[in-house]
Amino acid sequence: MRASELNLGRTFGVTFEHGEDFFDALATFCQENNVSQGYIPMFIGAFSEAEVVGTCNGLKHPEQPLWDRTRVEFVEALGGGTLAHNPTTGQVLPHIHLAAGLKGDNAEGRTSHLLGARVQFLSELLIVEVTGPTMTRPPNPELYDVPLLTFGPTC
Repeated sequence: MRASELNLGRTFGVTFEHGEDFFDALATFCQENNVSQGYIPMFIGAFSEAEVVGTCNGLKHPEQPLWDRTRVEFVEALGGGTLAHNPTTGQVLPHIHLAAGLKGDNAEGRTSHLLGARVQFLSELLIVEVTGPTMTRPPNPELYDVPLLTFGPTC
């Protein structure tokens, strides 16, 4: 287990608008507001399309990460995640998970790691800035190079 007390900074209410790319809008928000790390305790909204981790082909090695993606369309979404700092590029590395109901299929659900999405109507987010310690996401070579959240010295 890894744990660290977080020093919180600003809290934002943010809406992404119809047609926006979710991750592009998130990157723009972080850049314009000088947010380099934090967390999204929750967001709600709708996506006209989204890509999430998943496969219809079964898992050959269930203990290994899955890099396949599946596409869903016209979903109602609920999600959350963390925003880590990439010290090499200075960019934010989001890790977002999504629970989505397929509107045209009796709200059948999908839940997985969000890889990309296009906003339909709007997405409403709460974003909480973390001012310390430094949150990074280095790949762990002992676990298939999966990038894991780590806590470093205070910013």
